[in-house]
Amino acid sequence: MEIIYPGVSVNTAKNWISILEASFQIFILRPYFANIGKRLVKSPEVYFTDPGLLCYLVGLRDIDHAASGPMGGTIFENLVVAELFKIYIHRGEEPALYYWRTAAGSEVDLVIETQDELLPIEIKQSETPRPDMAKEIINFRKDFEGKAGQG
Repeated sequence: MEIIYPGVSVNTAKNWISILEASFQIFILRPYFANIGKRLVKSPEVYFTDPGLLCYLVGLRDIDHAASGPMGGTIFENLVVAELFKIYIHRGEEPALYYWRTAAGSEVDLVIETQDELLPIEIKQSETPRPDMAKEIINFRKDFEGKAGQG
């Protein structure tokens, strides 16, 4: 039996995660992968459907500390991804949301798969976006030329 946390087996953790997912406390963002000749990271990511619950669980009690603290970018990313997830769920659609990460470290925070294209999205907590923030979208578009949208 594999142990992932002292005293908690992998099966127990999987059961807890499935309960949290079934009750819409969390959702799993799966990686987008296709045969493009690169080694890709294929482990899923966990997001909270309620970023307020996430803040509470990590001990953040005020907005300023949550936004400007070391977890600010992660919390903001969680908020954006969760809201897009909820839009799909409320429409009665299966969310076609993924992330993309290569073994070399190139990453796009969110990939939305539509009928026509893949839409890469970088999520940054910044009031002043810079061109270098889009470098991962440019890499993604090169790898999926003809299939990737502007992002």
